[in-house]
Amino acid sequence: MRFKSLWYVSRLSRLVLQTVQAHRPLFVALHCQEVGGKNYEASMTHVDSFIKELLSSDALKDFSRARVYLDKNYQSQEQFTALGCCYFIHESLKNIQQFDFKAKKFRKVVGKEVCSDALPSAAMLEKEKFPQDYFPESKWSRKGFIRTRWALADCAFDLVNIHLFHDASNLVAWEKSPSVYSGTRQKALGFVMDRITDQRFERLPYFIFGDFNFRLDSKQVIESLCSTASVQTVRSADTNEVDKLIFRESDNDRKLLEFDRELSVFKERLHELDISFPPSYPYSEDSSQGKQYMNTRCPSWCDRILMSASARDLLVKPENEEKLITYDNIGPNVCMGDHKPVYLYFRLNTGAGKPHANKHKCCVVQ
Repeated sequence: MRFKSLWYVSRLSRLVLQTVQAHRPLFVALHCQEVGGKNYEASMTHVDSFIKELLSSDALKDFSRARVYLDKNYQSQEQFTALGCCYFIHESLKNIQQFDFKAKKFRKVVGKEVCSDALPSAAMLEKEKFPQDYFPESKWSRKGFIRTRWALADCAFDLVNIHLFHDASNLVAWEKSPSVYSGTRQKALGFVMDRITDQRFERLPYFIFGDFNFRLDSKQVIESLCSTASVQTVRSADTNEVDKLIFRESDNDRKLLEFDRELSVFKERLHELDISFPPSYPYSEDSSQGKQYMNTRCPSWCDRILMSASARDLLVKPENEEKLITYDNIGPNVCMGDHKPVYLYFRLNTGAGKPHANKHKCCVVQ
């Protein structure tokens, strides 16, 4: 989720709140990337407006506790990730705690807190930027992760906000299969998973959700799909030379999923529910074109909600009730910028294997 302008922020908050009202969860986790947008120095105030609108909303009026962490210190390039994590807890949840990474113990969650200063020294989260040699050409950009740890009754788990590297060039991405950028993302995601499962803290079930920037295997897409797609040739107005070729094929979401392969490297460690929504990127930023993709990139499922095998086991599976688990996008027909947010609604089994176990409704939004 991103904050490009006050107009986008207002529309985004409205749709997030509508999702909360539709499912009525008791625990809401909201992860954002690029807080303040790409022009964060000028747009960081929009983030404050977004948070205030959420905290004061009718949809969240019965959520008596909240924790908001915003990495807004863009003057520190070696630490700035532009990540934002928001957690809202319903008043009916009586036994919820958050982990103190410095004291190495859980603390009871009371009241509402918003933290945007000195995140590197904050005890209630773990924030890291990827090592500089991970970055293309060793140039800093806003990529890293934030981890928080929660205990709901006798069920403890980690929530990880992540932002991985994008494809800097379509041409380079098309050179080989898999692309060089896919390798960079694989390395960074492996770094995160090693960090959250190392020996410093007890290993727990984890949910990782954010902008993974996963892209389709471009070389394979071109070779397979473009033979049947319509082609538009764009020529330079000055020289009449071919400037670009645009390939279009409609209603091909299921066909594109065949080339969504980056997660397969981690198939033994990371799991995902079946995807039934269209690619989350790159949507047109024209406010009247909520379903239209831009021509700049091949559509891809960049925004995802992944989990460990142990976390997957915590999800209550549908039995007699319908729609106990929903994995979908938000605002399918509404423009909210170039990324379309996705969410996972589920019931968390806080007493797995025990009779009369509690099942708490949760919603995580990316």
